[in-house]
Amino acid sequence: MNTILITGSSGFVGTNLYTALHKDYLLTGLDITKQGAFPAEMVWGWDEIHRLPAQDAIIHLAGIAHDTANSLHPEVYHQVNVGLTRTIFNHFLASSAKVFIYFSSVKAVADAPGETPVTEDTLAMPATPYGQSKKAAEDYLLAKGVPEGKTLVILRPCMIHGPGNKGNLNLLYRMVAKGIPWPLGAFENQRSYLALDNLLFFIRQILRRGIASGVYHLADDETLSTRDLIELMAASLNRKPRIWHLSPSLIKGLAKTGDFLPLPLNSERLKKLTESYLVSNQKVKTALGITALPVSAEDGITYTLKHFNA
Repeated sequence: MNTILITGSSGFVGTNLYTALHKDYLLTGLDITKQGAFPAEMVWGWDEIHRLPAQDAIIHLAGIAHDTANSLHPEVYHQVNVGLTRTIFNHFLASSAKVFIYFSSVKAVADAPGETPVTEDTLAMPATPYGQSKKAAEDYLLAKGVPEGKTLVILRPCMIHGPGNKGNLNLLYRMVAKGIPWPLGAFENQRSYLALDNLLFFIRQILRRGIASGVYHLADDETLSTRDLIELMAASLNRKPRIWHLSPSLIKGLAKTGDFLPLPLNSERLKKLTESYLVSNQKVKTALGITALPVSAEDGITYTLKHFNA
């Protein structure tokens, strides 16, 4: 396997995949922009899909990410996340490519599963337009299936972080950097994360070893609480963590107010910051013959924080 097409090539994961793989594979990008790490002459537009050069594998990243501000109409998620998946998968079926890797999300299964780890056998009940669109894209792929000689791999990563990361982790870090106390210390939770280096390790192993068609969850081996994150962030700044244990009912009331007013905390963000979300990575590790990932959850977060500092 020498040639790989990566859709969404200018995004966070696409950019890091190029950096990690371009010395070993001939990479082609497919995106609406030529920004990012890919050389501009190696990036094609979606209107040029019929002219793409032959590929051995396709990694489909393109889509709309979860919008915590809820500013997007639900139908937009479906149009983009399902529509682009249909387009590129039909191209794959008609091409000589042998492997199709679709980046879905654990949000296609559940948004807040609680204390029980999410596995590939967990009944999917996505509650947000984003998760529903990812699940709809998965359903389309599985319903179409692949002919003999081709492989369909659906990956469901949990929250990915690393250099260049944006989102709630970055927002949390900026709060700690400004010396703002963490007011949610009374909330008990554990969450799964996915360090970028572990994600890249998974992809390399899948490309090198091969894997059977199916759905696989991606996560670090260990979990971290939000308090753990605050403490690691404070340590990276050479500060003592400032953690308050305010009443959870009071915090939830303030978050509901943030659903209607431009406050830094709303119900969606509170859920992301305080609820447990455990993801099992055992199936993919077993399939690839992996006993332990190269980067621990704590080391992965610490590495990301070093780049936040920079």
